[in-house]
Amino acid sequence: MHKEELELPCEMYTSEQINQAEQDYLATGELTNFELIELAGNAAFRLLSKRHSKDVPILVLAGYGNNGADAFICASKLIESGYLVSLMAVSRTEAEQASRLDFARCRDAYICLGGSVEKVDLDRIATAEVIVDGLLGVGVNGEVRETIRDIIDTVNMSKAWVLSIDVPSGIIPDTGYSACAIEADMTITFGALKQGLMTGHARHCCGKIMLASLGMSPFLPTTVVTQVTDKFVRARIIPRARDSHKGLSGKVTVIGGDNGMAGAVRLAGEACLRAGAGLVNVISRPEHQNTVNANRPELMFWGCELVDMEVYLRLGWAHTLVIGPGLGKQTWGYNLLKAVALSDKPCVLDADALNLLSEEPRSQGNWILTPHSGEAARLLACSIENVEKDRFKAAQDIQAKYGGIVVLKGPGTLITDGKQCVVAPVGNPGLASGGCGDVLSGVIGALLSQNHSLLDAAIMGVVIHGAAADRAALQGERGMLASDLMPHIRSLVNNI
Repeated sequence: MHKEELELPCEMYTSEQINQAEQDYLATGELTNFELIELAGNAAFRLLSKRHSKDVPILVLAGYGNNGADAFICASKLIESGYLVSLMAVSRTEAEQASRLDFARCRDAYICLGGSVEKVDLDRIATAEVIVDGLLGVGVNGEVRETIRDIIDTVNMSKAWVLSIDVPSGIIPDTGYSACAIEADMTITFGALKQGLMTGHARHCCGKIMLASLGMSPFLPTTVVTQVTDKFVRARIIPRARDSHKGLSGKVTVIGGDNGMAGAVRLAGEACLRAGAGLVNVISRPEHQNTVNANRPELMFWGCELVDMEVYLRLGWAHTLVIGPGLGKQTWGYNLLKAVALSDKPCVLDADALNLLSEEPRSQGNWILTPHSGEAARLLACSIENVEKDRFKAAQDIQAKYGGIVVLKGPGTLITDGKQCVVAPVGNPGLASGGCGDVLSGVIGALLSQNHSLLDAAIMGVVIHGAAADRAALQGERGMLASDLMPHIRSLVNNI
């Protein structure tokens, strides 16, 4: 009845929402808290039994709260099934442990089966083959005691395969942030999908995520945070009409490329074409025409020294504007951004356009802002660390201050319009390479020009960009170039 899910739901929740659903579930009298813990421990056991044979020794690390209780139940099931089990528990006084009646019941049941509760031995942890992480649960606020930190560091330095129970120990489930956390190969989370598990540092720590709903789904509230999959894109890309022409396929003007930065605007322009825009015009420094057109003659070009009437004509010609790739922060870029501000066209702002905006903040409803953490910190006049500590809040704060749609790039990109937030668990570290952000802005600009809404264009662009990176990374993440994404973008916008 309550099995782990093979496909994760889209809905994501805060710990408070899940806790309230749990209390509402228990209030029905259908089961007790101890029985709920049993369901969780059994779900963890099932995953282990499918993954590992009985001749592989399993080391269980147990904390002292509900997370530790789940670990004791899992260990009991392993013993009953004939596995070689060792359990190390974080020490607490007998009085503290006795105050947690369900925890004590789970521990005693494990001992009655012949299991022994051992003290933490870092040397043995370092040589373990399989580890079950039941140290810390959802109550972590960012601070990890030194003794726990030592255990976490030892687990991460070991070669063990690691299953984390509910959340990797040390991860804050509402934000995905951690100063120190277990790096698991798999995480089985309970009740509902925690919103922080797919963004920030959690993207590195969770491994493959499985969900055991434990029957709590009917008690969960409506949520404004969801994860997105490629199904979102597939549902919105339809074949073009047989009588379509380039003027109906989207016209984009891309602005950027100050001295020495022609490549950025060139990448954004080609990404627009590969994502299906019919016509793309690039406005850049005159000396950059050869760089832009040498291998991509399909791009139109206008060399701009000063913002003149021709620039305004090319802004007016477009359905959508993209500004920022290689724009620079000098007078040339500043004046072009001012010209775009006078236009009523929907636009995508990236890179130095965001840095300039942070110096003269204003709000606009028809733009998409695509900051990474550094640009987000400048937009909010705070530190990068503050952004990373709560990426959800940072994205929401940027939207409240500047309007439009905000795409907070990074591991588990967040997209918000201020009312809802979408988490996109796509992409890989290969995107940590110059020009990849310029490609994203071009893809989003192209989709926006093809009659998709601002929010849909932003979500689709992020998913397509990330999926293209995942395909390109099949040849290796290191050395992956922004231009390597182009053929995959074309396949993805054709649902291939």
